[in-house]
Parts: sequence; C-alpha cells; structure tokens
Amino acid sequence: MSSPRPASPTLLVYGLGRSGRGVLRFLARSGARADWFDARPSAEDLDLAAQFGFVPGDPSGVYSTVIAAPGVPIDHPDLETLRRGGAEIIGEVELAARARPTLPMVGVTGTAGKGSTTVLIAALLRACGLNAREGGNIDPPLLDVLDDLSDETGVAVVELSSFQLERVVGFAPMVAVITNLATDHLDRHGSLEAYHAAKLNITRAQTEQDWLVLPQGLNVTTRAQVVHFSSTQLGLSDGTPVLDVADLPDGIHPANAAAALLAAEGLLRRLGRAADSDVLAAALRGAQPVGGRFETVARRGELRFVNDSIATRTLAVEAALLRARPPIAWLVGGRDKGAELEPLRRAAAVRVSCVVGFGEDGEKFARALGLPFVLTPAGDGPEASGEETMRRAVGLAVDALGPDAAHTGGTVLLSPIGTSFDLFRDYAERGELFRAAALEMAGMDAAVPEHTAQVRA
Repeated sequence: MSSPRPASPTLLVYGLGRSGRGVLRFLARSGARADWFDARPSAEDLDLAAQFGFVPGDPSGVYSTVIAAPGVPIDHPDLETLRRGGAEIIGEVELAARARPTLPMVGVTGTAGKGSTTVLIAALLRACGLNAREGGNIDPPLLDVLDDLSDETGVAVVELSSFQLERVVGFAPMVAVITNLATDHLDRHGSLEAYHAAKLNITRAQTEQDWLVLPQGLNVTTRAQVVHFSSTQLGLSDGTPVLDVADLPDGIHPANAAAALLAAEGLLRRLGRAADSDVLAAALRGAQPVGGRFETVARRGELRFVNDSIATRTLAVEAALLRARPPIAWLVGGRDKGAELEPLRRAAAVRVSCVVGFGEDGEKFARALGLPFVLTPAGDGPEASGEETMRRAVGLAVDALGPDAAHTGGTVLLSPIGTSFDLFRDYAERGELFRAAALEMAGMDAAVPEHTAQVRA
C-alpha cells in the first residue's frame, strides 16, 4: 500500500529576489512547506529553492497565505486573484512579527534618512548592552536576523519601506520612527495620500505602551505615546542634553541622530532599563555613516568628494545640498522616478556652481534645474559602461570647480536624484564606482582632464 501524498502547501512565496530568498531560508529553517512563484527567477533564486526542496506554485491556485515580495504591487492582478481565492496577502515583516511576537522590535520608516537612522539606533542599543541587529529594507532581510536574537536581550531594528508597510497587519513595534514624510513613489502608490497611508501603517497596531517618534511639526493619529525630535537638539525626551550637534561625526545627520536617540530611549524604557546619556553620547561620537549616504570618500586638499548615491528622494538630496561645503559640483542622473525639483532649485541656487548630468535622465535633470551644467558624454561600446560614465562625470566635476579648488575648497557631490538602474546594478555599485573615480582624481596632479566640456548656462 502506497503512503499517502503529503497535503499541498498552504503557503505561497510570491516573488523571490532578495526578500523572497530570505523568506525561503526562514521557512526552511522552520520546517514549513511552501510553493514559490516568480515570473523571472534568477539562477540564484532557482538554486536556493531547489536546495531547500521548494517547488514552483501556481498563482491561480488556492493558498491560505501568500507572502508577497515588496517589489510586487499590492494590487497586482495575481495577488487580486489569490485574494479572491481566500488567501491572506502579507509580507516578510508581518511573517517575522507573527513568528516572534515577543521579540522587541523598532520600526523605522520615512521618505529620507530611514536607513541611516536604523543603523544609528542599532548602534546606540548595542552600546547600552543589548544585542541589536538591523535589517529589513536595509541588508540583511529581517527574517535572516531572527535566529540570532533572543527575546530577553535581542532587538530587531527594522528599516521599512512603504512597499513593505503596505502588507503589514498586526506588526506592532515597541518603538516606531517616522523620520519625515514627503513625496515619493507616486508611480507605485498612485497618490501622495496613498503613499503616506502606507507609511503610517507602521503605527497601526501599536498600543498605549509603545512609542512613536516623529519630527517636530508632524502629528498623526495613533494609540502610542508620541515624542517629537528636532535636528537642533540631541537629547532625551525629558530635555536632558546628550551631545552638541557640532560634536557629531562627519556624515551623521543631526535629524537622524536626534530621532535615533529618542528611539533608543523609548526601547530601553519599554524594557524597564534606564537610558544613560553618557553612554549614548559616547556611542554617537563613535558613529560611522552608512556607505553611500553622504560619505566623504576622498579628498584633494580642501576639495571633498562626497558619495550620497542613495539620495533619490527630494528631501535627501536637499539635505545633501545644504550640508555640502560650497562651491558644489553636483552630479545628477540615473532614471527619473518623478522627483520634485523646485526645493532642489532653491537649495542649490547659491551653493552649486555647476551641475554634471550623467546617465539616462542626466540631461533632463540638468536642464530642469536651471543652473550652469555640463553633460557627460555617453560613449559607445565598453565606454558606455557605468564605470566609464562615472569616471568621466567626476572628471568633469573637478574641472568645473577649477584648478584652485584643492586650495580654496568645495565639494564634488554625487546626490543623483535618479535611480541607479540605467547603468548600474544598484545604488551601492554606483557609489563604489564614484568612490573609485574620486580616489583616482584625488591622486592626480592639478591638471585639466582630457574630457573637459564647456559649462552651459
């Protein structure tokens, strides 16, 4: 007599990639069975699924739960079909919350600054003796860090995109942080109201015991205890000062530091621990900026080369323009996702001496900003690579600032507005190629590069 066939999986992992592979690894460790579906799986996706014994599923099938990758729109036709078939659509963050309901978590979202703030919060909590790990939208995926954290001393500090927050249900972080709310991802959400509503899901399931950390001037409906931060004051919720803004390390934004301090205090208090201002101050003094986020990667005398490759949102780019030392040669380009340019025109008006356009929409940005600009030649064949394009763009920026910039000072700033997918694998590769070009240029004699071009008004 043959053995009965195992029941069909009730879980479907829809969409692999970075997030979906993290879900598969977690389900394999948990001993759960699941099908998977991806319209264009990579070789890495296929290898991992086969390694763990997961098999392809049918998006028109019947499942109780679908764990959808954040890159899949919540109204995707396949998800609508699955929902009509009785499936609940969730994401990796909701799965983690259900798997570890008593693990302390801090959730961080916002239009800009959420990644840097996430890393800062984790560093502050580690300095206070907790085993804090960052993950989520920032590497590694949240599900990959759960096994390293105990409910007693572990804390997951989770960076959350609006795409991830579209699919949370009962996720209730002890502390939630909203760094800011502006315009972004209208191509995905359809309206500013829908985008903001997704962000505000971070506090939907919070209770009266939880903390919600907001920027001064932003008020939202919540059951949590609300505390506000300001970029001009680095202190605790009762007003106790922790550090002067002037004492922050280069590359640490005051607003991110202020939010991180209150988030760390809130988590410590939720766990019945005291917040030691001296320990927090020391941790802030030793904080390191996240790579690709307003990071000085090279110097040529008084001339700085600043990598802010991740800055594709108006708020983030504006902050970079206001922080960089003028005169600024500003590298803009990549693929436009509908950024609002008027605030950038105002911020750049007296600080930017030249815009350097590169990539798919570099010329579009450069002309729209209304500032003097040069365009990076596109090149043919191997010269059309991201590496060569970035090398040329950095050379043009140095040339635009003039031969005395190493003595008089200034900034070559990569804060590109556009996404990286026109010429680069991701923002990190774009930033690394900028770093390489900057280091090459910083080591040169003060000579005019061979690829000079006339600045256009």
